[in-house]
Amino acid sequence: MTKTIATAAMLALLFAPGAQAQGLVRGAEEGAAAGRATGGPVGEIVGGAIGAATGTINGILGIDTRPRFRSYVVREHRPSYSFGEEVRVGTVLPTEGVTTYEVPAEYGATGYRYTIVNDRPVLVEPGSRRIVEVID
Repeated sequence: MTKTIATAAMLALLFAPGAQAQGLVRGAEEGAAAGRATGGPVGEIVGGAIGAATGTINGILGIDTRPRFRSYVVREHRPSYSFGEEVRVGTVLPTEGVTTYEVPAEYGATGYRYTIVNDRPVLVEPGSRRIVEVID
């Protein structure tokens, strides 16, 4: 019964609109490991579901890292790209006119780049140019 509920919760999180995949996966992995250590297989399942929810809420950078990353971006003084659409997760940025920058390893967002759009820092998937996190 517990396994079924945890599996259903995990699936709901996976398909939730706006769920951020890396935060979800990282949270699920960490939650499962903690649950396994304290509660065996059932703890692993429940911990994975709870960790996935937390990872989705925390996003790619995580709650503790966001303020430090935002301060870093401000110190860098990168130019802002003026975009005529709403800046939100899922928006694909144009291939021309938008410069993206490497995220330093200390922020844990490997595989992503950042840029400034309408004066808001965002994380971007380099291949698709899709915004994956807005840093407020």
